[in-house]
Amino acid sequence: MLNASVTVDPAFVVGPVRPRTFGSFVEHLGRCVYTGIHDPGHPTADADGFRGDVVDLVRELGVSTVRYPGGNFVSAYRWEDGIGPVSERPRRLDLAWHSTEPNWVGLDEFMRWCAKSSVEPMMAINLGTRGVQDALDLLEYCNVPGGTHFSDLRRANGAEEPYRVTMWCLGNEMDGPWQTGHKTAHEYGRLAAETARAMRQVDPSIELVACGSSGSGMPTFGSWEHTVLTEAYDQVDLVSAHAYYHEEDGDLASFLASAVDMDRFVDDVVATADAVRAAGKHTKRIQVSFDEWNVWYVNRAESRPPSGDDWPVAPVLLEDRYNVADAVVVGNLLISLLRHSDRVHAASLAQLVNVIAPIMTEPGGRSWRQTTFHPFALTARHAAGEVLQVAVDAPAQATAKFGDVPVLDAVATHDPATGDVTVFAVNRSLTQDVTLDVDLRGFPGLEVLEATTLSNPDHTWQATADDATSVLPRANGSAALTDGRATAVLPPVSWSMVRLGRA
Repeated sequence: MLNASVTVDPAFVVGPVRPRTFGSFVEHLGRCVYTGIHDPGHPTADADGFRGDVVDLVRELGVSTVRYPGGNFVSAYRWEDGIGPVSERPRRLDLAWHSTEPNWVGLDEFMRWCAKSSVEPMMAINLGTRGVQDALDLLEYCNVPGGTHFSDLRRANGAEEPYRVTMWCLGNEMDGPWQTGHKTAHEYGRLAAETARAMRQVDPSIELVACGSSGSGMPTFGSWEHTVLTEAYDQVDLVSAHAYYHEEDGDLASFLASAVDMDRFVDDVVATADAVRAAGKHTKRIQVSFDEWNVWYVNRAESRPPSGDDWPVAPVLLEDRYNVADAVVVGNLLISLLRHSDRVHAASLAQLVNVIAPIMTEPGGRSWRQTTFHPFALTARHAAGEVLQVAVDAPAQATAKFGDVPVLDAVATHDPATGDVTVFAVNRSLTQDVTLDVDLRGFPGLEVLEATTLSNPDHTWQATADDATSVLPRANGSAALTDGRATAVLPPVSWSMVRLGRA
């Protein structure tokens, strides 16, 4: 058995627990929208065709924001195709995923779904095939109360009150050669700055996200952020980061250490943004919107879009089935996002339903929770107050990708209002238990309220519609608190949460 210690002290505050850390993403891709959130023939469907069972699961998941409508999809999207009478909406080719978009769900439907699901909309605008004027038209439609062409069009379409969308993404992954209308850093930086400046003339209260590089492995990474922010620093508030992880060639140890890469990624983006701040003599700081992150087995057959003359509506795409190890990694990535809450002000798990998602559905039929659902839902529910910087002392585990990494990773949150402390931890060991010792002497009078662990002797177990409950987070009976020190035994390849407070 391995031994690891974590020291937690109320004085070492990283930043607040930000509700927007627990955002997600709905793109017109595969079955995310059609037969995912929207399935008019489903027994639980409401008058708008939205599945009630999915709305319930979204609420349970604890999602705070939802980024829409893309993703790669947005870079050739005409938003006005998705408003007005559904029977009059055009069918369009979706170049991003080689599909046909029927526009049965558009802007107004999405906003109604957000209200039903109690989530904040985060809108992305097309800066691939479009530009400043179309962004202004969309903003006018969403946020202006009335008395103008597009605001009155919204009212005519049934939305009397403006949507008052706060967060806006200025395009998507514009450095990617796969992106419709992709651009150089200088081209995009100028367009982002011009668009942002004009949008703020309509609504100065909005928060704007500039596209960072589409991945830390891109040749453009780093230099892209520097150039874009040099052009647009004063006009934007955040810069995006995107990262996906998967197990490669049976290298489970490296996969379990994926959060090491996320930590480095955030640190590099922050360093680049701060370098531009210093060089430009700016006063504000640009924050990070990690608005695409997840486990995605990108090389599997289900991630290959149709081709040739096949342009189907809502094909089965990117429908990864997640196992226990995938869920442990998702839990660890949330630990990484939380410990960077001083600079990561928003994040979006990509995506929400069916497409690399925690929620799965059958058309017209059942819905179920994937393994990744559980660490996200529990972290969203119980992380509260402030994120604390913790000191971890743990044995090293060798990995092919990242060298030696601590076998245990953890973060803690403290809610000053209640006094509760919650520790989130992962055991990355492939074979050995870890005895966790948490020094909580800075928080007198606590007791263990709950200890929960997600693990399974077979880390490849996957949830299905027939069996989504055999492996769930379960009470960890080893947890105890004595003389200000909490202890628990964490099994290999596991994610755990220990909640402490005053009963």
